Amino acid sequence: MSLVSLSDGLLLTKQMVLIPHLVAAVRKKALEGGNDLRQILIAANWKMNKLASEALSFSRDFLPMAGDHTNIEVVICPPFTCLYTLQNCLNGTGIRLGGQNLFWEEKGAFTGEISPLMLADAGCTYVIIGHSERRQIMGESDVNINRKIGAALESGLIPILCVGETLQEREKNMAREIVKEQLRKGLQDISMANRQIVLAYEPVWAIGTGVNASNDDAQEMIAFIRSYMEKIYDKAIADSLRILYGGSVNEGNIADFIAKEDVDGALIGGASLQADSLAGIVRAVQNV
Repeated sequence: MSLVSLSDGLLLTKQMVLIPHLVAAVRKKALEGGNDLRQILIAANWKMNKLASEALSFSRDFLPMAGDHTNIEVVICPPFTCLYTLQNCLNGTGIRLGGQNLFWEEKGAFTGEISPLMLADAGCTYVIIGHSERRQIMGESDVNINRKIGAALESGLIPILCVGETLQEREKNMAREIVKEQLRKGLQDISMANRQIVLAYEPVWAIGTGVNASNDDAQEMIAFIRSYMEKIYDKAIADSLRILYGGSVNEGNIADFIAKEDVDGALIGGASLQADSLAGIVRAVQNV
């Protein structure tokens, strides 16, 4: 029987590698057995949606519908105004909270900004940094993204660093170069020693458009990202790094994405705003 390595300590037959859902199933079984593999992460980005009362209603509906999610990690990133509400609702459920942005200083005269310490105080474990909407609409630079990542790590938060190309860049065959530069600049002088960071590949042309990259497209780019991370760090870090796909993910296509060897979950926008939709995604992942 011919064997190939999926990660340290786990071997698969070549026939299994050719069947993506079996790859995901073996990865899930290894997680259940305590193997130190990459745990699937589902991160819900609510963007600028929901009042505190709506967040409360969402949590009451979502929790019973989501069912058992012990083998995956679920994170909800609401607007800042909903963090305290959800902190109380989600306490003890295993579901984590994340911020959608931060500033790189702990405190000071920075009107309208929020610090890493404030996010941690509101119950956050994660924070999204460098989302394409902030890059494209707010003009957020790689330099400032780099500052934010450093500040998040120093405060004990886990950054979800977003990278991805526009349609024009993709059509010019610049996608890999763009993503590589976003990673190089965003992670400049960032140490990964004893720290966690999550990457999210979100092709800009697939966000909120209903048009998503194919699972093969996602696997190809995410495998490239992992190989580049090996070059700027090392193989152990690259192999342990969780890399998500983001872009019009829903209950109907999530299983196809996470079945790919290098795709470790999803950053979900519009489909995370309805409790039944997000719960369906969680159930679909849990059942793969």
